[in-house]
Amino acid sequence: MRSNKSSALRKFLGATQSPLSWDAPGLIAGVDEAGRGPLAGPVVAAAVILDDLHPIAGLADSKKLTALRREKLYEEIRARALCFCIAEASVEEIDRLNILGATLLAMQRAVQGLRLKPAKVLVDGNRLPVLDVLAEAIVKGDSKIKAISAASILAKVHRDHWCRELDREYPQYGFAAHKGYGTAEHLGALGTYGACPQHRRSFAPIRAVSGPRPGAGETAAVPRPDVESGAYP
Repeated sequence: MRSNKSSALRKFLGATQSPLSWDAPGLIAGVDEAGRGPLAGPVVAAAVILDDLHPIAGLADSKKLTALRREKLYEEIRARALCFCIAEASVEEIDRLNILGATLLAMQRAVQGLRLKPAKVLVDGNRLPVLDVLAEAIVKGDSKIKAISAASILAKVHRDHWCRELDREYPQYGFAAHKGYGTAEHLGALGTYGACPQHRRSFAPIRAVSGPRPGAGETAAVPRPDVESGAYP
């Protein structure tokens, strides 16, 4: 009898707890952003729910793809994903909230703009926007999770297109080439021409040449966000 009790005790002490999965069954959305570092323009976020029955080959972190490959995947994702949404937080919102707050706002808008509601949202990075669904932040998720890779491509290409349009309006800054980042060319143009309305006044290099945005310390009405969404028919 004593031997049986000892054996049972050893099994109890050696037992390990089985891991529990808190994931809800259903659709998974990937979320990523583009444009946190530039000195101008909105920060863009995208949310994507991929179709497992129609996989897309070649998805990867957008920064590791050529511009031509990103453009091709951009069109393929838009055509074959179950649904997607691309959203922005404006320059005014960046200056009012700070870049982190504006990024999370754009991510929230992207998820809320999806035609289908996901059971779980996977977000690249280590911060989560406020959402009404289960969510998880994944560091370097754009190189690990296909849905996040797809979101990174949509956000990056959308913002690149925006920069090309801005370049037509303000060709003296070279936005089409540097995409708003603080290159020597961009900083030189700022020194010559000052800031345009799409420059982020809360960023130090812009503040140095232009001062704060008028009314930046005031509470302003939130403008209607720029949101584009779509779904596979």
